Formats: sequence, structure tokens, C-alpha cells
Amino acid sequence: MRFASCRHQGSSFAAAIIGEDAVPLRGIDELGLLTPSALLAAPPLDRARRVPLAEVELRPAVPHPAKVVCVGLNYLDHVGETGRDIPQYPVLFAKWAQSLLGPHDDLLLPPESTQVDYEGELAVVIGTEGRRIAPERAIDHVAGFCVANDVTMRDYQYKTHQWLQGKAWEASTPLGPYLVTPEEVGEVAGLHITLTLNGQTMQSASLAQLMFDVPTLVSRVSEIATLLPGDVILTGTPGGVGFRRDPQVFLAPGDRVAVEVSGVGRIENLVGRER
Repeated sequence: MRFASCRHQGSSFAAAIIGEDAVPLRGIDELGLLTPSALLAAPPLDRARRVPLAEVELRPAVPHPAKVVCVGLNYLDHVGETGRDIPQYPVLFAKWAQSLLGPHDDLLLPPESTQVDYEGELAVVIGTEGRRIAPERAIDHVAGFCVANDVTMRDYQYKTHQWLQGKAWEASTPLGPYLVTPEEVGEVAGLHITLTLNGQTMQSASLAQLMFDVPTLVSRVSEIATLLPGDVILTGTPGGVGFRRDPQVFLAPGDRVAVEVSGVGRIENLVGRER
């Protein structure tokens, strides 16, 4: 199944996406802590309140996760273009819930940065609480998958050896359009990710190229802290980022940047300038 966090006529609600309709989940405002996998397996559908999907605004798939954990350098070609050593342990960093943006919202460039870059990624949403999860059980803790763009302010990222200041800007990380359950997605290694900028393909890779796969990432992150329903893990980006191109490519007002993961969905954002 597919689920979304929606807004319609001033009302926010979590919904199952059934055909061309968004069917609200009774009494639930958004996907997250209150929508564990057990609930999504038998969702409380309020069919009388179904809304045509074309009429709803899609919010970030999980608007207020307790944790957003991101992975850097998880594709060999991206490691190669950065000139870094191949990591022996996942390169982890965090964002805040404030960093998230709707899958079709305008992406506004901040006045402080002149090097805003794109990074298409597959996102994992946790559905069952767990700590120190064994890799062989990790997929049982996954509620589903989304598409993300880990938009990065490169001039801020490289001010220090820590990445937080380049990665966690407010309203900079589109996430969505839907949470798609593992049963519908199937084998992650069989998926393909593509990022286009103004229709030109900038990134394209098989998810089989992940050096640390989804079970490994869930397991490693759960060593550090208890994973909760609604927590989000971004799995890393393939090669082709703008900062490593010659000449470099950065986002500019009027650009359209889209990320698609086969079997999961597509997000697209118009780039503007923050006022």
C-alpha cells in the first residue's frame, strides 16, 4: 500500500492512497509515531471522507519524525568523485524535522549560500520500535520507503570537518511523495534512482550499488539509539552531484529538480529564492 501526509481545505490528515483518491485514516493527522507498521497493516480507513488525490496538498511523507539520520558516501562512484577513502562504517549525520519539505513544494534558496547542490536518495521510514536490531530482522522494522533530495549548501558544508551546517537547513529536504510499504516495493536492490535538473539526467544508479544496504543501515543506527515509528533514514546519493562536476552545477531560481525511484515514486520541486 501507499500512504501520505496530506492537507485539504485547511485540514491535515494521514491517508491511504487508493486509486486516484486519498482516503483519510480515522483520527490521525499525519504519518509518524502514531502510524506504526501494525496500524498500517490494517489502517482505520474513513472512506466517507475520501478526497480526490489531485485536490490534496502532499506534505513531507513524515512531517515530524523524532530522528532524521542521513548516510554519506554510500555509493562507490560518489566516493570516487569526492576523492575520499572507501568507508568501513557508514558515514552518519543528522537533520532536524524542520529540514523537511513537501514533495512538490517550492525549494527556496537561502541568501547566505551560493553553492546549493542536489542529492537524490532513497529514504527508509521505520515502522516498528527497536534497539540493536540484527540485520536479518531489520526489514521487519521498516514501515516503507520514500524519495528524498538531500539538498546541500556546499559552501557551508565545507566550512568545517563536520557537515551539519551544510545539511540541516530549514525547509531544504523534500521527502515523499508517499510512504510505500515493503511488500509493494519488493527487493530494494532491484530499484533504480534518477535525478534530473531541468529535464537533464544528472544522477542515475541502481540501488544494488549501495555499499551499506538497508538492513545494515537500520542495524547500525539502532545501535546508537532506539528507532521509533516515523524515524527516517536517508540512504545516500550516487555520483553526479553538482559540486563535483566540471564545471560545477548549483541550483538557481527557475530550475526544476526531480528525483524518481522506480517502484516508490517521484518528487519534483521548483527552485526559488528565499526573501
